[in-house]
Amino acid sequence: VQLVESGGGLVQPGGSLRLSCAASGVTFSRYDMSWYRQVPGNERELVARVLSDGGNTAYLGAVKGRFTISRDNAKSTVYLQMNSLKSEDTAVYYCNAWGRAYGLNFWGQGTQVTVSS
Repeated sequence: VQLVESGGGLVQPGGSLRLSCAASGVTFSRYDMSWYRQVPGNERELVARVLSDGGNTAYLGAVKGRFTISRDNAKSTVYLQMNSLKSEDTAVYYCNAWGRAYGLNFWGQGTQVTVSS
């Protein structure tokens, strides 16, 4: 199983980035997909989740209205569109796949997002 994130980088405050996570080795449509983030010294926190059916999403309060999670089951890919970025969004962002039916949980390697002028 592989989850490969891309799209991170350096952006100015107020800018936008789109993260992608391509999955392989799993039946993607049966997994809830999430984005987490972590700052050194802090616990990893859930940023956004989209359920396997794609119809239900949930967001961390601090990103609601600025970030949008979406998935393309045909491409086995989940996205995180991040707008109006703030310095406090700086973190390593991780993709997560959770297969409730299987009791399986997978992580990507992470991608750095830095918001700075």
